[in-house]
Amino acid sequence: MTKPEYIVSACLVGINCRYNGGCTHISKIEQLVVEGKALAVCPEELGGLPTPRNPVEIVNGAVKDKFGTDQTIAFNLGAQKTLEIAENANIKKAILQARSPSCGYGKIYDGSFTGNLIDGNGITSSLLEDNGFEVFTDQNWESKEID
Repeated sequence: MTKPEYIVSACLVGINCRYNGGCTHISKIEQLVVEGKALAVCPEELGGLPTPRNPVEIVNGAVKDKFGTDQTIAFNLGAQKTLEIAENANIKKAILQARSPSCGYGKIYDGSFTGNLIDGNGITSSLLEDNGFEVFTDQNWESKEID
């Protein structure tokens, strides 16, 4: 039996859990799940948020939807649950959705809801990195040494 090596954003493997009810399906990442090499999670749903939901960005350190409603608690809870799932499975690598306020790594939206990107990490990717995870995004994972 194959042991999972990665936590992956569920939206990347065809699960309709993005804020708009859709997904960002990448067949090669889905294949990691099919082969038992990865576990799919959606930190936002794990944090109790519905799908679909209002768009959210990190604004001055808080996670807010486009109407100003603070979603920081839900994002922190989802990140913590993602970390617990990964630790229980002895996983230390993640492939996450780029730019997301949960999963973005290296670049995230700037909080203005205008599509502008800034340097930074999402809530989940930050927590995983702080706990020794190697974090990739759907945009750079193939350029790294991934089996």
